[in-house]
Amino acid sequence: QGFFPYKTRESGQSFTAREETDMKTYTFNVFNNYAAEGVCRALKDYNRENAAPIVVCVGSDLVVGDSLGPLVGTFLRQKNAGAYIYGTLNQPITSKEVEYVKRYLKQLHPKSMIIAVDAAVGETDDVGLIKTADKGLKPGLGVDKNLSEIGDVSIVGVVAVKSYKNYRLFNLTRLSLIYRMAEAISQGIADYAAFYREENAPRQNAI
Repeated sequence: QGFFPYKTRESGQSFTAREETDMKTYTFNVFNNYAAEGVCRALKDYNRENAAPIVVCVGSDLVVGDSLGPLVGTFLRQKNAGAYIYGTLNQPITSKEVEYVKRYLKQLHPKSMIIAVDAAVGETDDVGLIKTADKGLKPGLGVDKNLSEIGDVSIVGVVAVKSYKNYRLFNLTRLSLIYRMAEAISQGIADYAAFYREENAPRQNAI
């Protein structure tokens, strides 16, 4: 399934940015009350060209550990986020569909900022962290799949500890953690979508 592994040496302090080679990242702890605000602020920072946001939520509803993306997509639909949302619990986008979705998005939304959301595996201290980056993600790396990158911006939630075989994720990931992460990420994206609409709303001339 679509797990995206990474390593971090930080404790998830809100609004703390750092450079990783050529990308800018922000890391937030899901139990920090400002995590959603942090996601929103990160997206504002990344979208310097003021492109319309499109959200692609990768994952499967068949596995708790891989359901973060589809749950985020479902929450965004419920919030009427005001952006195109791809990938929900009813219509998940798994790693198998990524190549097709990429071609589809390129044709339908060529000038948009694609926000890719997925679950991640990491070190023990990383579980519970939400990480954003100003580059896409490669679904399936956590289970040794070699797939191409999707998205212009990525948001990943670390749901379990990386191991030699990550199939343990299927049984050991807590649904409560997935749910809380999905709430924070979806709220941050929804707040950013609202900000984008307000900033780009037609202005009436003052009389």
